[in-house]
Amino acid sequence: MKLAVVGGGSTYTPELIDGFARLREALPVTELVLVDPAADRLELVGGLARRIFARQGHPGRITWTADLDAGVDGADAVLLQLRVGGQAARNEDETWPLDCGCVGQETTGAGGLAKALRTVPVVLDIAERVRRRSPDAWIVDFTNPVGIVTRALLAAGHRAVGLCNVAIGFQRKFAAHLGVAPEAVSLGHVGLNHLTWERSVTVDGRDVLSGLLADHGEAIAADLRMPRALLDRLGVVPSYYLRYYYQHDEVVRELLGKPSRAAEVAEMERRLLELYGDPALDTKPELLGKRGGAYYSEAAVALTSSLLRDTGDVQVVNALNNGTLPFLPDDAVIEVPAAVDARGAHPLPVRPLEPLFAGLVAGVTAYEQLALEAALKGGRDRVFDALLAHPLIGQTAYADRLTDELIAHNREHLAWA
Repeated sequence: MKLAVVGGGSTYTPELIDGFARLREALPVTELVLVDPAADRLELVGGLARRIFARQGHPGRITWTADLDAGVDGADAVLLQLRVGGQAARNEDETWPLDCGCVGQETTGAGGLAKALRTVPVVLDIAERVRRRSPDAWIVDFTNPVGIVTRALLAAGHRAVGLCNVAIGFQRKFAAHLGVAPEAVSLGHVGLNHLTWERSVTVDGRDVLSGLLADHGEAIAADLRMPRALLDRLGVVPSYYLRYYYQHDEVVRELLGKPSRAAEVAEMERRLLELYGDPALDTKPELLGKRGGAYYSEAAVALTSSLLRDTGDVQVVNALNNGTLPFLPDDAVIEVPAAVDARGAHPLPVRPLEPLFAGLVAGVTAYEQLALEAALKGGRDRVFDALLAHPLIGQTAYADRLTDELIAHNREHLAWA
């Protein structure tokens, strides 16, 4: 079984490698290729990857290359985890929207749109090259904004499933609160990527969400940085990304008063790459846990295994709506539990979404459709339309100014600008 990781020079990668090594019975990788244009990073990450495999006795072969076509040639699955423009572009995504009093974040609002515009054309080019070299390969997309990127891939006819680590993170935290094994916990996870709610938490066929909130609501609310009263009022556990919607102005004030997350991550990456260069290091360092992407490897292994081994396992993924949420178009991409087999991801039935949540989902879905059109076709008017439609913006003056700022800060990545 050959896997390729595009964006393999990422400091995330040792987390993924560790999962491949530990979970080799679920996903018996024989060849793993890390693909990245950054040769210096690739050498450091690839060296550590080999040492992790060796320490854990994994017999698989790890190589790395800057040649995308060679890297994906003959692959059974290709994992995408790239960041167009690096942390420098992310830093801009997180800062210039604040000038308008709008949240600066890499996956939502104006910054999220900027990332989508930079990313979608690059991902589609990669996917076309995968299709030529390995027409039967599955593409597992971990590249943000996952919902928009996955929708682009599926609209172009690629064999793709989107993946996020929010659901598995909740599963692990809830299991710890409940004192049960993670695999005993099933989530009623529903919404869009980075716009989801846990409407049930099932253990042994019984929904324990109300008891979980009663006994551990303070800890859950503190982890989300949301008021406990809000969780009690909603009766669900929202994704921490809902904080950008439910507490927008408070978040903006916080962001204005501290360095960007991109600046923090850039420094963390510098330190991680120094660690990766140590030939004695053969485990993922503790610092990597602060980088983000917790449990990404477990989720990626489970999803890839289900696709390649035709298991039919239920996992939370990003897949075509196809009537699952009847108020959304069929070609929208939603994030819900789905049965995953060799034919792809098949969302399970979902009970009707309450208006309090459905309205926001519908609004963001409309924005994502406009964002994808802007990414595919370009043009100032399309960028403006997407920003005007976004629930976090929605005012003509803001959309107009943010459109010009977005184009100015991303001109080198926009072929049409």
